[in-house]
Amino acid sequence: MPTTIEVSFGRIVIDGVEYDYDVVIYPDGRVERRLKEISKKIHGTSHKLDIEEIVNYLGNGEEVVIIGTGIYGMLGLTEDSKRLLSDLKLEYMELPTEEAVRKYLEISSRKRVLGVFHITC
Repeated sequence: MPTTIEVSFGRIVIDGVEYDYDVVIYPDGRVERRLKEISKKIHGTSHKLDIEEIVNYLGNGEEVVIIGTGIYGMLGLTEDSKRLLSDLKLEYMELPTEEAVRKYLEISSRKRVLGVFHITC
């Protein structure tokens, strides 16, 4: 799992590696590009995190899901996504990305955390 994460508008630096796109951090520390085109195709915007997108990230032993909603908080889970996470008995939180990063770093040493971080609006 990452030990340092810095975020500013349009970039996120994870353990010294800079990304200029939204990322998913899996419980094992693997970092991948967010598949936002799935949600964009369904809703016309990538600011809604659709169930069809989020299922691609689940199943890695996560106990907690942290959604970084962007610098201005524009990204949000759809109701179907929230229902799925609740049905799976997963704790989840939606926070502005800077706060979400702090929460991720705070709890990832003691819980298996899946992080989805939107790095712009």
